[in-house]
Amino acid sequence: MNINVAVIGASGFTGLELIKILIAHPKFDLTYIANSEGGTILEKLHPSLKGVFDIDISKADAKEVAKKAKLAFLALPHKTAMGFAKELLSLGVKVVDLSADYRLELDTYERYYCKHEDKENLKNAVYGMPEFFREKIKDANLVANPGCYPTASLLGILPFCKYIDENYPIFIDAKSGVSGAGKKCSDKTHFVSINENIFAYNPLSHRHEPEIKEKMKIFSGSDFDINFIPHLLPTTRGEMCDSYMLLKEEIDPLSYLKEFYKNEKFIRIYDFPVDIKSVSGTNFCDIFAKRVGKKLYINSAIDNILKGSSSAAVVNANIIFGFQEDLGIPTIAYVP
Repeated sequence: MNINVAVIGASGFTGLELIKILIAHPKFDLTYIANSEGGTILEKLHPSLKGVFDIDISKADAKEVAKKAKLAFLALPHKTAMGFAKELLSLGVKVVDLSADYRLELDTYERYYCKHEDKENLKNAVYGMPEFFREKIKDANLVANPGCYPTASLLGILPFCKYIDENYPIFIDAKSGVSGAGKKCSDKTHFVSINENIFAYNPLSHRHEPEIKEKMKIFSGSDFDINFIPHLLPTTRGEMCDSYMLLKEEIDPLSYLKEFYKNEKFIRIYDFPVDIKSVSGTNFCDIFAKRVGKKLYINSAIDNILKGSSSAAVVNANIIFGFQEDLGIPTIAYVP
């Protein structure tokens, strides 16, 4: 039996990627798509889908979603998402939220974002990283999809938590394609600024730093000193995180990673440094690691709007409804 699903927030890059995956999914039927305005059709919103899938774009309405879908994907900005999620959950609709509204503990969220307006559901939200929280996702009504930078960083670092020397800082040098900045253009994402250029932004103060720090503490019990520096790349998609830390003991990092992730379909361990093109268009996270003495270097790459957002959200929905995790999920990279 197929499951009816909805996408709220269809105008942006992550909304488009969700729609592309869902219209080809063998078990999910996309029955409702909405944005803040409505009153148009999908091909006007995303011309690339003309002749592929025809559906009206509605103005987002929780009661209408509840009539047409059992689960809703929220591809909305923070603060806006929690308002919709609260109402949808009260109407019995399961939610996979791609915003930051349910990813963090209350104090952390309100420090870095805004006052939280749905504290009750926040307590019940499950962090949507199957590699570490799969069993909780199975029974969840609300899944908080991780941020793209935390996904690439944590999948590389978390396996080593018990070996990392917490007396020394961890440095994460992260780089993302410009699609991660969203559809709305700014001075930094304007073509003349980003073309043939690379630059850091919000160094040591990016909102994803506390997300990484918080999840590492929940997983390990240790309060690591995380230093996160993101950069914008002159590419459309893709993300790479280079992480540096000191170990308490000398281990073989590649052998350890291969054993740790041996049952994970979407984690690939390499014996050489990874690249973003090999994961572009897929749900894979590629990881390489190298140790020199007690110094550890971790190199991880994902597609920022797929594994870092939309395809990961569909994987979480697959888990919620008991489908195979890789059902309908893209695995072939956009390489010539």
